[in-house]
Amino acid sequence: MNMTVTPPAEPYLRVSATDKIYPSPHGEIVALSDINLDVQPGEFISIVGPSGCGKSTLMKCIAGLEDITSGSISVSGRPLAGPPDRMGVVFQRDVLLDWRTILDNVLLQAEFLGHSRAKYRDRAMQLLERFGLKGFENRHPWELSGGMRQRASICRALLCDPDLLLMDEPFGALDAMTRDDLNVELSRIWQGSNKTVIFITHSISEAVFLADRVVMMSRGPGRIVDVFDVDLPRPRPLSIRETEAFGVYAQRIRHHFAELGVIQE
Repeated sequence: MNMTVTPPAEPYLRVSATDKIYPSPHGEIVALSDINLDVQPGEFISIVGPSGCGKSTLMKCIAGLEDITSGSISVSGRPLAGPPDRMGVVFQRDVLLDWRTILDNVLLQAEFLGHSRAKYRDRAMQLLERFGLKGFENRHPWELSGGMRQRASICRALLCDPDLLLMDEPFGALDAMTRDDLNVELSRIWQGSNKTVIFITHSISEAVFLADRVVMMSRGPGRIVDVFDVDLPRPRPLSIRETEAFGVYAQRIRHHFAELGVIQE
């Protein structure tokens, strides 16, 4: 009997045998070693690991902001040659321009891409309202709290509706309540779109709450040591963190890091 076999979907993002080495007068610094990762279209990936394990370096390589030393990175089947099209990036710091209003900071993304500000103004206002910044569009960044500034930076990254959203510990400096609020909002936005998200964090709990898969990295040199599928129902309320199933995932990751000597149990 003939059976039709459906070929596996082409990864949206593929990182293959990738190394990143920085030259130094005291000897080479191997930041990344033999990184292999396939990410499917619309997948939410969290990357978690200790400081100095290369998480941010990996994100910069995927963003086309750092050249790799060896291996390859492709997006939509095309080898990476500079920042990929339809990409949004949120950094650890909000990097807003203090001399521009919040609305002008959000519209900066359109300006960089050569689009009309007028075309994106309504979308910018909608995003600001969705992230609780309605009424602050004409304020300057120095007039806002840290959490509000980071919300504005997320609006900027989302303005042109990117297919790929890269987020490098965007909530690490925020208070716990603001961080929880933005976790829920980010999850909601992702579920209502087909965006592929790479989210870097130090928090195991945050990684599990947001992701379809959690990628574990370890230092010396930076490498992927394991990948965990997260099979929890969506949408995920914050209360899911109190469930036994959530605790099992978090404990498995924590225990694995402990076995590697990264953390203590």
